[in-house]
Amino acid sequence: MDYASPRDRRLDRRIPLGCTAHIQSRDGREIQAECVELSVSGMTLHANYIPGEGEVVKVVIAQPNGPINRPPLVTHLRVSRCFVLPDGRYEIGGAIVRVVG
Repeated sequence: MDYASPRDRRLDRRIPLGCTAHIQSRDGREIQAECVELSVSGMTLHANYIPGEGEVVKVVIAQPNGPINRPPLVTHLRVSRCFVLPDGRYEIGGAIVRVVG
C-alpha cells in the first residue's frame, strides 16, 4: 500500500545523473553546480547558492560522459525547494519551465 501523500508522489521518473552544471542567477552570476537528478519536468541540483523560492534560474547541464558528443541541456528552472546538505552545499529542486536548448 502506498502511504505517500499526493504531494510526495512524483509523476515523472527521475534519472540520477551526477553531471556538471552551472546556474545563472538573476543578477548574472554563474555558479558551479552538480545535477544529481533529472526528469522531464524537473531536476535536483547541489550548489553553493541559495535561490529564492519561486525564483527562475537558467541552468546549463553538461552531457554525461559517454560515447556520443552532445551539446549541453539549457533550461529555466523554477525553484520550489532548497535546503542545506551536510557538506555545506545546498540541494535545490524545482520544475523546468522552459527548455532553451
